[in-house]
Amino acid sequence: MKLVTAIIKPFKLDDVREALSEIGVQGVTVSEVKGFGRQKGHTELYRGAEYVVDFLPKVKLEIAIADEQVDAVIEAVTKAANTGKIGDGKIFVTGLEQVIRIRTGETGNAAV
Repeated sequence: MKLVTAIIKPFKLDDVREALSEIGVQGVTVSEVKGFGRQKGHTELYRGAEYVVDFLPKVKLEIAIADEQVDAVIEAVTKAANTGKIGDGKIFVTGLEQVIRIRTGETGNAAV
């Protein structure tokens, strides 16, 4: 089992969710986060004063899936979240040792 973590632009969330649903992904955890990479933030003007925004708003998706779904999930997220501009985000894939569904006690792929 794998945990796919994707950091994407907030306005791309609905597109990514739809793409994941089309390939059969049943569950996603979404968090609003802030961060920066090569984008390095930007400056904004507020009431005549200029200030620097170091951390940009992003959305973090966490998707627990079976090993065989990894490539399909990566492809779906990449296509749906791509704008071709800096700051599109990143995808991280990590291994999951164990998954347990609290309600039923199911473990492994059955719990995902």
